[in-house]
Amino acid sequence: MEAQTGPGGSADPERSQPRMFGGHLEPVRLPWKWAAERLTRARNYWIATTRPDGQPHSRPVWGIWLDDTFYFSTDSLAAQNLAANPAITVHLESGSDVVSIEGTAEPVSGADLVEQVVSLYNSKYKWDVDPNNLPGPYYAVHPQVAFGWLS
Repeated sequence: MEAQTGPGGSADPERSQPRMFGGHLEPVRLPWKWAAERLTRARNYWIATTRPDGQPHSRPVWGIWLDDTFYFSTDSLAAQNLAANPAITVHLESGSDVVSIEGTAEPVSGADLVEQVVSLYNSKYKWDVDPNNLPGPYYAVHPQVAFGWLS
């Protein structure tokens, strides 16, 4: 699955064949539902951001997938990078069951959405974060490009 979506994403992005160098993938069209299921049940995700000097930075984070949007929290170098350049890549840990999304990260705003995201985060990771006293910012990533494949 390689999909590009319009602004704000879409429920079922257009599917196309991935372009690979030096490898072979069976031409199987994976549905968006396949990617969304993996993004929902994953425990750990990797994010890649860009430092202000142009150098890459990647690190694992916890997060949740809700309504075709990836939500995560960080108050690290990644947060500083996102303040300067909100472009981000998010992918799962597996190199053989691959889902990778590209988009921009924006701080989550709105008390109701923050409370919903924190509640799901607390449930998934067995935490007890108070949505009125967050340890760091939460971000939303709406996919603009998505890749997925099985090998």
